[in-house]
Amino acid sequence: MATTADTTTEQPSGDLTVRTIAMPADTNANGDIFGGWVMSQMDQAGGIAGVERAQGRVVTVAVEGMNFIRPVRVGDVLCVYTQVIQVGRTSMRIAIEAWARRFRTRHREKVTQATFTFVAIDDEGRPRPVPPAPQTARP
Repeated sequence: MATTADTTTEQPSGDLTVRTIAMPADTNANGDIFGGWVMSQMDQAGGIAGVERAQGRVVTVAVEGMNFIRPVRVGDVLCVYTQVIQVGRTSMRIAIEAWARRFRTRHREKVTQATFTFVAIDDEGRPRPVPPAPQTARP
């Protein structure tokens, strides 16, 4: 069984949170998409997931284990998946994966992954407790 990022058997983890197209304005001198652009898309996706879980404002405080696996190219559709993996009193760790659906071929490859830490904040920008997870209804 294959487990590397370049096989078609690996699947994204988490929920599809952001999907956008890589454009020429986002490239470096080599014609690849800037890693910072990809990281920004991941931060936005993590923020969306964090706001949903914290039920309010959040800020990014750390990024750990950022691994760029493959380049993103112009025309690729970048799909960013998020999964809340840990919740503390005021903070959350969110695993984030970015996958590229390649232009024309539609082949999908993981391009980067990282764990982002977000802190829930109040209207004055001070840390606040993350509410308990909502209970799901049982049939």
